[in-house]
Amino acid sequence: MSDLHKALGDISTIRRELARSTQFRGYGPATLATTGVLAVVAAFIQAHFVPEPAQHPLAYLRVWASLALLCASLTAAQMITRSRRMHSGLSNEMLRQAAEQFLPALAAGVLLTLVMLRHYNPASFWLLPGLWQIVFSLGVFASCRFLPRPMLAAGVWYLASGLICLGFGNARTLSPWTMGLAFGCGQLLVATILYLCAPELDHDA
Repeated sequence: MSDLHKALGDISTIRRELARSTQFRGYGPATLATTGVLAVVAAFIQAHFVPEPAQHPLAYLRVWASLALLCASLTAAQMITRSRRMHSGLSNEMLRQAAEQFLPALAAGVLLTLVMLRHYNPASFWLLPGLWQIVFSLGVFASCRFLPRPMLAAGVWYLASGLICLGFGNARTLSPWTMGLAFGCGQLLVATILYLCAPELDHDA
């Protein structure tokens, strides 16, 4: 049995190493482009229903938290089905590594939001959109290791847009278009990079 366990362990190690050296194809350009469009839709919703976000922080958070949850659900569901199709026997290892790369940034964003909400201060609430974008950029940078090299441009986009937001220094960052344009254009950039860099057979979903 010890030889069998050792053999199984060696196979598992080989699979992990193969997954580390393989470009992840679980992200579909069409789905990510859809999340960019949804960010613009959320901006219109905020503009209509939450015209003064600094006075209604919970309503503001509901708009963008709902968007984040919807986009995460769409992306996760599509990652699972697409990875099984693209990576076959390595799909579980590839999905695990994709999660390990991006989930820390996602968790940091959620915890940051909860802390800001728990200790809500109108004088500092404007920091949140910029911080969200910077944290998201860290997740993109962490994922670049097994994505097309041009994906670095998307990380730079989110980092730059987050820093610009912080540079505003006031409640202008709570404008619906601060988030709508940053994430709308950012996700469309990600989708375009994946579309151009992926083999022709990947140009779906």
